[in-house]
Amino acid sequence: QAVVDFERLSEHAAAFQGHDVGFCCLGTTRAKAGVDGFVRVDRDYVAQAAELARAGGCKHFVLQSSRGANRHSRFLYLRVKGEVENLVQAVGFDRCTILRPAVLLCKRQESRPMEWMAQQFLGVVAWVFPTAYSVPVETVARAMVASVLQPGEGKVEVLENRAIHELGKA
Repeated sequence: QAVVDFERLSEHAAAFQGHDVGFCCLGTTRAKAGVDGFVRVDRDYVAQAAELARAGGCKHFVLQSSRGANRHSRFLYLRVKGEVENLVQAVGFDRCTILRPAVLLCKRQESRPMEWMAQQFLGVVAWVFPTAYSVPVETVARAMVASVLQPGEGKVEVLENRAIHELGKA
């Protein structure tokens, strides 16, 4: 494990050397970091980490993005997620897997009342429509690992929420 300063990520290039696979779940919220901070973390840091990983020999990069990611979206969150997907793909990995989960179901240490209410509602909805609107973070983690252990379906593979559920059971 290496601790890096993302504001000076290029100084930590050695931490990205010699890995065949890279996993990236880096992200923040606009409420926590502001608009500029959100863009810096969710797009710029992720893109720079991908570039360093590729330069260090990484062949397969696995990125957690978001359902609805689209670089042309009017919504900042979805636009930034779409932009970073394109940036990571452009790095030129032998294989790139992008996961687009819906609402992540998890327990957080910090208080996010609106997210908590949404999770409670979606937790109930998940009993009827388990793959429609949400996914437990543990399922996303298992899907990320499973995506590496299975042969890919092309150079870039995008897994939407239903596929994440299926792969996360493997």
